[in-house]
Amino acid sequence: MKQFKQILILLILVISTTSFNQKKAKILIIGDSISIGYTPFVQEELKNRAEVFHNPGNAQHTGKGLDSIASWIGDIEWDLIQFNWGLWDLCYRHPDSNVQGKRDKLNGTITFTPEEYEKQLDAIVKIIREKSDAELIFVTTTYVPTAEAGRFSKDAKKYNKIAKRVMKANGVKVNDIYKASINIHAKYGKGNDNVHYNPEGYEDLGRHISDFIEQEIRFSSN
Repeated sequence: MKQFKQILILLILVISTTSFNQKKAKILIIGDSISIGYTPFVQEELKNRAEVFHNPGNAQHTGKGLDSIASWIGDIEWDLIQFNWGLWDLCYRHPDSNVQGKRDKLNGTITFTPEEYEKQLDAIVKIIREKSDAELIFVTTTYVPTAEAGRFSKDAKKYNKIAKRVMKANGVKVNDIYKASINIHAKYGKGNDNVHYNPEGYEDLGRHISDFIEQEIRFSSN
């Protein structure tokens, strides 16, 4: 009986040590201020399974993505890269606007047209694939409230449709959080003129992101 207990204790120690030393997945999140807002919650949720990083600063639009994606990926062997562009691409700005970010959807010029967005997003995916063997996830653009100064609400769905087409052509998985973001914004958004969220909203978004990533990690490890 004593010998059995010793073997059992040894077995528990081996299992515990193996679990403790299990290599954590390296995950890179690339995106705008929405992703910056939910990333801390994703890091906390996945802390036992993954090391989660965000690209330095705000990834803004696909134009910046093309210029910076290679340096953001660097020489690190990422297991998974999640990325998103859209809110900045579909934003109208005018140099004379007094609104933060020079936003003005009535008199301004769109940052990148749907055609430009599609072309540049496709180019970014191809660069990522050249630089990394990581699993890829694209996250759709979140809800744009109707009174937002520089964005038309309908454009979020339009650009998401384009992004899904690009991802399908490139074999990239899509985490479509748009519908969920409508309800989250209704409860925790910063207003009908603001695309951003209160901490509770980012936490809620973070759960949608974490759940999807965790499923991908499990699938990849099996």
